[in-house]
Amino acid sequence: MGNVSETRKPEPRATTPVQVQVRGALAPDVAEYAERRLREAFLDTHFPVLHARVRVTRHADPARPRPVVAQANLDVDGRFVRAQVSAPTAREAVDLLHDRLRHRLRHDLQRTAGNWEDRRGRHDAGTEHEWRHGDEPGRRLPWFPRPAEERDIVRHKPITPAQSSLDDAAAAMNDLDYDFHFFTEAGSGQDSVLYRAGPTGYRLAQVQPSPEALASHSVGVTVSEQPAAALSTAEAVTRMAAWEQPFLFFLDRERDRGALLYHRYDGHYGLITPPGPGPGRQE
Repeated sequence: MGNVSETRKPEPRATTPVQVQVRGALAPDVAEYAERRLREAFLDTHFPVLHARVRVTRHADPARPRPVVAQANLDVDGRFVRAQVSAPTAREAVDLLHDRLRHRLRHDLQRTAGNWEDRRGRHDAGTEHEWRHGDEPGRRLPWFPRPAEERDIVRHKPITPAQSSLDDAAAAMNDLDYDFHFFTEAGSGQDSVLYRAGPTGYRLAQVQPSPEALASHSVGVTVSEQPAAALSTAEAVTRMAAWEQPFLFFLDRERDRGALLYHRYDGHYGLITPPGPGPGRQE
């Protein structure tokens, strides 16, 4: 018989540094499985993946129906891509994470590659954006229904919000797979939050709404006409407990700046605040 040629599945890229973290009561082979599945997802992009981090966590609370959370953060040629999923078991979570990343690397990056280089020059991956790589809840991961009286602010991240156009804010939010993005809108100079809502899919809230002053943008967005409520942190926590929304954007009276209180996946709160007074204000 003649030689029979086989179609071989390409090997996962072995040169990309991959950092794996496993937390909680999980099988010993979870770390190896997570790294292999993550590397397989890299095959779906022609952009170089410079670094990758995957974290698989099993939460001990028996009331949680999907106790395993898998999260990945990728540096794809200078563009930061994030995905997060939850599932009943570790392997299910890792497989879902693989599928999510494959879709994003195969479709989302290709679709937005045209204006990537322009955004790369204006986004810094340093400390002022680190809050977006934490444990904020994604739209596919509802927070744990912890009773309001048991909740605490377990993460407080003072950041300097990046000054961005709405197009850049939407791109950053999509890259990192979040439902909201806290930033300073470039045209109005207002502390703002862009989130997924409304007929266009994006809605903007500002400390003092200034739709006429927004910088030029192409993304469709509706603008909330309601100014941010002036609250102390304690008052914001009380209001958050009463209305059970994913986040609360408010004017922090102590800093005279916009601030964001949000539900973490574990049912506690995270708080994002700028470090000082608002644009044009003095201490």
